[in-house]
Amino acid sequence: MAGEAVLREDLRLWMDGLLDAERFRDYCPNGLQVEGRERIRRIVCGVTASQALIEAGIARGADALLVHHGWFWKAEDGRVTGFRKQRMARLLAHDISLFAYHLPLDAHPELGNNAQLAARLGWTVTGRFAEQDIGFVGIPSAPTSVAGLAVRIERELGRRPLLVGDPDRAVARIAWCSGGAQGYFEDALATAADVFVTGEISEQTVHLARETGMAFLSAGHHATERHGVIALGQRVRQHFGIDCEFVDIDNPV
Repeated sequence: MAGEAVLREDLRLWMDGLLDAERFRDYCPNGLQVEGRERIRRIVCGVTASQALIEAGIARGADALLVHHGWFWKAEDGRVTGFRKQRMARLLAHDISLFAYHLPLDAHPELGNNAQLAARLGWTVTGRFAEQDIGFVGIPSAPTSVAGLAVRIERELGRRPLLVGDPDRAVARIAWCSGGAQGYFEDALATAADVFVTGEISEQTVHLARETGMAFLSAGHHATERHGVIALGQRVRQHFGIDCEFVDIDNPV
């Protein structure tokens, strides 16, 4: 199927519609962020549009990059200088498009990072919470403790979570939100879950966990957000018959 091609605009419209990108209030533009060649035969997928991923795309002859974290981070200086110039120059020199989906790829009920976490960890989704229904609530596949949940997460994601709270607490209900969602801790408390799982932790989060009794697992921003873009790339390949390869540029955060 390597000879198949899709028009860049057809791919954009299809992915925007699939992920309902227009619905989300986000700090960055979702969809096509850098325009490359018109016809796309090969896509390299990754978590973040870093220089390393760009170079991997060039080495693999990619026509487009598909990522969760594109450019234009929150409160970022938008001037194209320094490392921004270097990234942009490499993409433009090789006529490579950049597609990025941030909140739409967290929230999608099947392909999103949170849905994919549930699928990998055997959790049944029972509800949503937080702004724009980004967070998920569910139940584990079998009785477990917070410590047992941490062991399962480490096995599936390849990273040991930081655990704050009682490791022996029984887990009947889980709240989770991938990436840097520690700010949703109070929203998670309102779900009456036994534990909140996310990617990052802040200083004040530790105190909230200790004082409220809800356990907190910080499982890694990158580690919790690999599988959404993998699932999206697989769906693109199935629908259009083009080559989509995931390249994991490891990140310890």
